Amino acid sequence: MRISVILPARNEAEGLRRTLPALRAVLPEAEVIVADDGSTDATAQVAAAAGARVLSAPYPMGNGAAIKRGARAATGEVLVFMDADGQHDPADIPRLLAPLQAGYDMAVGARDRAGQANAGRGLANAFYNRLASWMTGHRIADLTSGFRAVRADRFREFLHLLPNGFSYPTTCTMAFFRSAYPVAYVPVTVSPRVGTASHIRPLRDGVRFLLIIFKIATLYSPLKLFAPAGFGFFLLGAGYYSYTFATEGRFTNMSALLLSAAVIVFLIGLVSEQITNLTYRRDV
Repeated sequence: MRISVILPARNEAEGLRRTLPALRAVLPEAEVIVADDGSTDATAQVAAAAGARVLSAPYPMGNGAAIKRGARAATGEVLVFMDADGQHDPADIPRLLAPLQAGYDMAVGARDRAGQANAGRGLANAFYNRLASWMTGHRIADLTSGFRAVRADRFREFLHLLPNGFSYPTTCTMAFFRSAYPVAYVPVTVSPRVGTASHIRPLRDGVRFLLIIFKIATLYSPLKLFAPAGFGFFLLGAGYYSYTFATEGRFTNMSALLLSAAVIVFLIGLVSEQITNLTYRRDV
């Protein structure tokens, strides 16, 4: 298999100085692409000096945008995505490639609790994993890991779905499960990042990560989100009507509002389900 390794990088010169030589030692024949996301340090120069192909953006567009640029430019049959900050060990790449040789379409490096950036991120990721596992019916060990190997033709089917921000792993994973492409999880350890602090800011990106929850549902099966919500409104409306009828003998506006909301939410779920089916439709 021809392998292309794609590293999205923004001001990661220090991390690349450690990562690229180790990567070359493990995969000397692989195509190495550094997608420079508008760095202001020596990221591009360090990558070029190490023999990597550099794709530079004139300004920061986001981690997902860098991934998409790298995936479009790559020539390998298999794409390996890893961080440029030194957290991922290139020695783990052969372990990610093994499931692809066994018939899987994607293998994801699953971090343990010690591999999370902090306790808050760990709890959030654990919640995302449980939610995504319930949505798909498959155990998802690490929904947001950026260390993965994937068949290039499969991955490019979903480039139009990937966001430009930090949630591309979530979108990619849910798209593969939705399309019945088998996904494997390989336990990996991660090291402390090298260089600048993470570009993720809890206050700025908190709402963004909250929206991941809804994105998980709408990407996979909207009815699994909308149907329970609609049923909840129905129970509230029916319960409130029972209470007001028993105590006042009348049907109130609040009961009508809650019951109407139940119908509307359920119908939105049906429409969303059909849109999702069209999104993943393949005519080949």
